[in-house]
Amino acid sequence: MYAITLRMAVLLAAFFVAFLVSPLQAAENYSDLMNRAGMQRMLSQRIAKAYLYNGQGIAKQEASHQLKIALTRFEYNHVALKKVNDGAMRELLASVEGIFASYKALVTQPYKKENSASVLELSEQLLEACHNALLKLEELSGAKIDNIINISGRQRMLSQRIAKYYIAYQAGFQDENFAHQLETSVSEFNAALKSLQAEKRNTERITLLLTKMQNLWEKVSSYFLKIREKGNPSLVLTSTDDITQLADEVTALYVEVATAAKK
Repeated sequence: MYAITLRMAVLLAAFFVAFLVSPLQAAENYSDLMNRAGMQRMLSQRIAKAYLYNGQGIAKQEASHQLKIALTRFEYNHVALKKVNDGAMRELLASVEGIFASYKALVTQPYKKENSASVLELSEQLLEACHNALLKLEELSGAKIDNIINISGRQRMLSQRIAKYYIAYQAGFQDENFAHQLETSVSEFNAALKSLQAEKRNTERITLLLTKMQNLWEKVSSYFLKIREKGNPSLVLTSTDDITQLADEVTALYVEVATAAKK
């Protein structure tokens, strides 16, 4: 009898602990989840960019490889985010899942220009859905999420978004709204880079990477604004990918900084 009572007490205690644990405590480290959620925004743009570059016959092998990797990474991150134990978050991720299914079905088919408009539209829908999930994640974590992770992570998305609009315009989608969106992304990237450079917690490694990013940005940003000209799509592809890689490493380092501060 005593053993049964003790077992019930343990089970009840476990129940109440589980009830009191926050949705993020029940999942992975919240800073890592924030990083993954931010990465989803970037991948939503990289997928469309790679699809269009492949369709235009520019760096076909690299674009095809990027597309496959981006789809796989998106699905992998989505599984991790679904560990968050919250009803509203599950609903938002279900929306992401639905849009992604339609998106993936199109971009895994052979390139057709008539499908490109739908691909671009779905990339915007997916970006918005991923951003909404990120905002919910931020809300669930309260004051725990370090905003510097969000700012740095968003640079990844902006660099891929710039390349997406650039190649879309070159592919014949010469919509002035596309040119405006690219110019806005360039402006937002500039402002965020200044914020990151001014961050007081920057380590020597972060400072070095941000300097590399700044130098690369200064060399290529003028090409981004020449969207209405023939331009140099190959240079835009490689430079935005290099910038995305730098931003990804910086974001990972900010996750380490934020995690260490809470120990």
